[in-house]
Amino acid sequence: MRRARAFGLRTRLVLAFLLVAAVSAGTTAALTYREARNALLQTAQDTAVSSFRDQVQQTGFVLPVQAEGLEEVLRDLARKGKPHPWVVFAEYGSIRASSGTSPVSTVITPELRRAAHADPHGSFERVVKDGVPYLTIAMPTVFRTGPEGVLPTRLVLYAVMRMTDEQVNVDALLTAARDGALPGLAIALLPGLLAARSVLRPVRELRQAAQSMGSGRLDTRIPVRGSDELADLAHTFNESAGKLQHSVQELRRAEERARRFASDVSHELRTPLAGMLAVTEVLDEDAGRLDPDTARAVRLISSETGKLAVLVEDLMEISRFDARAAELHTDEIDAAEAIRKTLENRHWTDGRVRAELPGGIRARLDPRRFDIVVANLVGNALRHGGAPVTVRLRVEARSHGVPVLVTEVADSGPGIRPEVLPHIFDRFYKADAARTRSAGSGLGLAITLENVRLHGGTIRAGNLPRGGAVFTVEIPLHAEEDDG
Repeated sequence: MRRARAFGLRTRLVLAFLLVAAVSAGTTAALTYREARNALLQTAQDTAVSSFRDQVQQTGFVLPVQAEGLEEVLRDLARKGKPHPWVVFAEYGSIRASSGTSPVSTVITPELRRAAHADPHGSFERVVKDGVPYLTIAMPTVFRTGPEGVLPTRLVLYAVMRMTDEQVNVDALLTAARDGALPGLAIALLPGLLAARSVLRPVRELRQAAQSMGSGRLDTRIPVRGSDELADLAHTFNESAGKLQHSVQELRRAEERARRFASDVSHELRTPLAGMLAVTEVLDEDAGRLDPDTARAVRLISSETGKLAVLVEDLMEISRFDARAAELHTDEIDAAEAIRKTLENRHWTDGRVRAELPGGIRARLDPRRFDIVVANLVGNALRHGGAPVTVRLRVEARSHGVPVLVTEVADSGPGIRPEVLPHIFDRFYKADAARTRSAGSGLGLAITLENVRLHGGTIRAGNLPRGGAVFTVEIPLHAEEDDG
C-alpha cells in the first residue's frame, strides 16, 4: 500500500503539473537564451565585419605587394578594430605577414580561405580554438572596373577577433535563464498542490462513500459542489446510490417475507404432520393384513409423509440460518467417538461404510450439528455415490499454524461432473435435471455447509483420481466456545 501510495493520483498530478511547468519554463528559457545569444553575437559580428570591410576598402595597397612596410599597414588596421582589437593577417602569393607576433594564424581555416577566393565581398566564420571563441573575417582586395565590376588582386586580408566578452555575456544569459527557471518550478509546485487537492477531494470523498456503501451504509451520499465534471460525477453517484438503496430495501423486504413464509408454513405443518406420522405408523403395522393394492398405497403414503416431515424440518433449519438465529453449543468431545455414534444410530455399520478414525482427537464442537454434518455427507454418498463409503478423520496444521480437524467422506461412485461442482451446495439443486424426485429434501448439503460455517470451518467437494466423489470438512481444532 505504501509503494502504491508513493505514486498515487496526487503524486502523478503534481508531477504532471511540474512537468508541464518545466517544459514551458525550459522552452521559454531556451528560446529567450537563443534569441538573446544570436542577437548579441550578431551585433558583434556585424560590427566587426562592417568595420573591417570599410578599413580594407579605405586602405591603399601598392601592387605588387612588398613585404616591407606591410606589417605597419596591418598594425594600423588592427588598431582600428571594432568592437574589440583585431589581429590582422595578410596573404599574397608566398608573402605572409600579420600585425601580431606570428605571420600565420592557426585559427583561420582552409574553408575560410577557399571562401575568400571565391567571394570578392568577403566571408567570415566563428571558430572555437582551445575553448576560446574567435570571429575570423576574410576580405580580399579588388580593383573596381565599374559600378559593379571588380578584379581580384590576390591580396587577402584576415581579421581575427577574440569573442571572450561575448562568451561571458552568453554564459551570463545561460545562468540567468537557468536561475530563473528553477525558482519558477518551485513556485509552480504550490498551484500544482492546490490543483491536485481540488481534484482529489471529490475523488477521495467518492472512495470513502464507496467504502461506506460496501460496509452496508447504503444511505451514504456525496456533497455536490460546483457544476463541473466532478460535480456531475457526484450527482450521478448519489442517484445510483439512491436507486441501489431502494432496490436493496425491496430485496430485503422480499427476502424477509419469503423467510417468514417458509418459517410459518413449516411451523404450521409440524402439528398436522405429527398426527399424520402417528397414523401412518399404525397403518404400517396393519399393512400386512390388507390386500396388496391397499398395502402398497399405505406404504407409499407412509414413505411420502416421512419425506414431507424431513423437508419441513430442513426448511425450519434453513430458516433459522437465514434469520441468523442458529446457535452453536460447543463442547470438547472425542471426534472419532462422535462419528462412530452417528454411524451406529443410522445403522451404517453393515459394511457399506468403512471408518478410519484414529483415537485421541479431541475438538470443541457442537455435537448435534457435527452429527448432522457427518450424517448428511454419508447419507448423500450412499444415495448418489456408491458403496463402500469411507470416512476418514485426521488433524492437519495449516500455514498460519492453526491445527484443523479434517473429516473426509469418499464414495465409490462415478464422481461429480465438473459442471455440477460449482452448484453442489446450492439449495434444491439437482445434478440430473430429469430426476424430479429424490430420497432427500434437496437441502442436506446446504444445511451441511451452514453448519460447517457456523463452526468457523470450510467444506469443499471434489473427485478422487481413481474415481468417486470426496467431501472434505475442515474445522478449527480448538474453536472458541460460541453460544450464538
